[in-house]
Amino acid sequence: MPVNISSQQLRQMIQQSAKHMQTQVSLKQMVEFGRTPSQATLLRAAQFIHHELPIRLARRVVELENLPYNLSNMSSVKKVAEWYQQSYLDLVTFPPPEDVGLPKTILRDISLTEEDGVSKTITEGKPKAILDAGLLKQVAAYNARFVDCIENIKTRHDPVAINMAQGIQELKAHWKETKSTPVLESASSGPSAGIDAGAGGGVDGGDLLGNSTFRVTRPETNSDHGGAGAGGGGGGGGASAGAVGTHEQMQMLKNQEAVENLLPTDLQSFLDRFYMSRIGIRMLIGQHVALAKASSAGSKSSPDYVGIICTKTSIRDIVTQAAEHAQGILQDTMGVFSPPEIKLFISHSGVLGAKVDHAVDDVHFMYVPSHLHHCLFELFKNSLRAVVETHGLDMDGEYPPIKVIVAEGNEDITIKISDEGGGIPRSGMPLIWTYLYTTAQRQDLEDAMSSEYRAPMAGFGYGLPLSRLYLQFFGGDLKVISMEGFGTDAYLHLNRLSDSTEPLPS
Repeated sequence: MPVNISSQQLRQMIQQSAKHMQTQVSLKQMVEFGRTPSQATLLRAAQFIHHELPIRLARRVVELENLPYNLSNMSSVKKVAEWYQQSYLDLVTFPPPEDVGLPKTILRDISLTEEDGVSKTITEGKPKAILDAGLLKQVAAYNARFVDCIENIKTRHDPVAINMAQGIQELKAHWKETKSTPVLESASSGPSAGIDAGAGGGVDGGDLLGNSTFRVTRPETNSDHGGAGAGGGGGGGGASAGAVGTHEQMQMLKNQEAVENLLPTDLQSFLDRFYMSRIGIRMLIGQHVALAKASSAGSKSSPDYVGIICTKTSIRDIVTQAAEHAQGILQDTMGVFSPPEIKLFISHSGVLGAKVDHAVDDVHFMYVPSHLHHCLFELFKNSLRAVVETHGLDMDGEYPPIKVIVAEGNEDITIKISDEGGGIPRSGMPLIWTYLYTTAQRQDLEDAMSSEYRAPMAGFGYGLPLSRLYLQFFGGDLKVISMEGFGTDAYLHLNRLSDSTEPLPS
């Protein structure tokens, strides 16, 4: 395919690709396919990614160009859309293996993807042909070029979270300058001007406190900027767009700081879909790159790892690392010499006991360690800060501990994190799942993202929403229950069956 594609042609290609069905992949399938990586299996995986990623990228481009509230026209969001377009172009102009002279005997049947979406391609797609020396060299060269291509894409997309955060800041500034802030309209009390948000998109159960509802609407002056709503389709203008929740919830959220940090629910839903898709894209790329490195000559990868997936992920190790990381952050930011202790308890057959000194007392399962580390770090960071702020700096060294309880079930592994940090008022619960951008400037965001060892967007409202997405990506979930005046319990549910497929957004 020629590289000199006009912008109109590119747009048409993107629109067409976005109509294709995405292919879901499970953790188990990734491990089965990549357990013994070779140049031949890498080639089959490259074919799958070459076919799949343009579809996922195209869907995000279409949505980025049709966002509600004029968000698509914010300069930082336009830049993100350009990155996605360029990455799409990189892939569709990269020659597929069948176009570079590789024999069909080592190529999977592309129709398997079109027919059933995933399973045969991943689990039955291993080539049976034995590669001779000449063909092996040719395949290895192709694989290396493809890895370079997708690594460049991953690097290009590293600042995406920063730009999306900046885009929300630009949108809120635009609302303020043009006096076009979305208005809350309550079914029981009528419109209330000056409130730029709906209920947080993460509150489960809909009408929790009563029957009266509210919705976020756009002023008439801004009604021509409709776009994709929560379902990702067109339209979205007028009074029917935006958030739905309860009037009583909004009464609890009259606190000006809380209200200013909320986002309309259709924007919250977009961000959830966008970041879930981003997790999936980076998972596919990261797994393929790691398998490529593992198959290279002289590789000394751990036998417990298949790409970036660890088949024997240690709960103890991840808890310990995340705890030390969060305690270090607390010491740096709050000047605490002896941070609250984080105690680990593991339940075996319903019996709880402190498990500190015995490595045998652990829980192992198949997972992506970096995903779990991010979730635990964010929750530990929140609990540590809450405990110190509640009990005061003069309690240094005498803080109540944070308890981590791990329970093994047949389907799930559940991690409960309990603190005595004063809890969260009910009025604050809708906020914990929203993406909050208003307090962070761009330089602060860049500083937070500068190290791969810090959780993405730490301290800028990304922690809990992203943690829940990471867990949901492989069939788990995150629940938070608060006792105001005492503390908070967080429940991380991890799917130990590893057979849940990606919850791909539309």
